[in-house]
Amino acid sequence: MFTLYSMQRSGNSYKARLAFAQLGVPYRLIEVDILKGESHTPEFLAKNPSGQVPLLEVAPGRFLAESNAILWYIAGGTPLAPEDRIDRAEILQWMFFEQHSLEPNLGAAYFWLTLVKGGRELQRHALEDWMEEGNRALGVMEKHLALHDFFAADRYTIADIALYAYTHVADQCDFDLAPFPAIRAWLERVANEPGYVPMDYRPESAIPA
Repeated sequence: MFTLYSMQRSGNSYKARLAFAQLGVPYRLIEVDILKGESHTPEFLAKNPSGQVPLLEVAPGRFLAESNAILWYIAGGTPLAPEDRIDRAEILQWMFFEQHSLEPNLGAAYFWLTLVKGGRELQRHALEDWMEEGNRALGVMEKHLALHDFFAADRYTIADIALYAYTHVADQCDFDLAPFPAIRAWLERVANEPGYVPMDYRPESAIPA
């Protein structure tokens, strides 16, 4: 059985949990609180020297880091990760976009404004840039979704999971989604996909680190 090291309110960790749920794949979940330094213990760093979650143990002693790489591994051979060459390239295009343009802005704002006590004051210098660049990324997504129901392969894929993770909590960290009707409609479509679970869903198998 897979073992996923995850933080409940981490968007990157949520990607893996959502994919597991929608594919009906059983896994063991270990909760890691990065705010308490649990991802920087010697034991965890031996598994992932970057000290980040999510982290997936795919075989005894073999670990896979980086949320979007984990998504590809989990979804390989399923409809969430199609085999067609251009479909796969489109998925990668949007997953690179997510890590380059969306996560560094929406993800950073979400982390500092909702998870870290006093984070707004600590990161006041960065907030304006996050808002500007984050809204630019949302604008790119809005233009695409005005013409397409999903981001790649003309259907729901791991590209949507990757982009959904932080977009669906944007309103919690100062982003206003009112000007983005196509994004709001897409968020509803994702939430209506079979097997969907919200970020706060916690399987019974979850245990603390």
